[in-house]
Amino acid sequence: MEVETRTDAAIYEAYASELVRFATGLVGPTDAPDVVADAFVALMRAPIWALAEDHRALLYRRVLFEARSRVRSAERRRTRETRAAGSAVVEFPDLRPDIGAAVAALSPQQRAVIVLTYWHDLTPAAVADLLDLSDGTVRKHLARARHHLRKVLT
Repeated sequence: MEVETRTDAAIYEAYASELVRFATGLVGPTDAPDVVADAFVALMRAPIWALAEDHRALLYRRVLFEARSRVRSAERRRTRETRAAGSAVVEFPDLRPDIGAAVAALSPQQRAVIVLTYWHDLTPAAVADLLDLSDGTVRKHLARARHHLRKVLT
């Protein structure tokens, strides 16, 4: 039986839109396409790409990694700017800025499980498979995120 081999372009085309939606929940709509593109380029250069059986899961994990990196960079930049300017202004263009601020305050892992659970309608087991985490770790992040959101929003 011959295994179907898809080109990198076909793989990107198949998963790009769902990965951008995922990344949007992690870093916002402005940076999401760049995060997905950076993740894809990084994986194409990695030896694991040619050996991978599940490109989708590999891409989800790399998007999460890139999103974490982008969030950390943004936090460092904000810290530098705050020190230089004395104060920083954070704007959330959402209709409910309190929700945007509460979700933005979550760790990248917590945001990832919230986005995949509620926006992508995945079970904790499916989220665990995509992010290469244990089911218990996903449930822990989900519980902590829910607790934080409940505390901040009520």
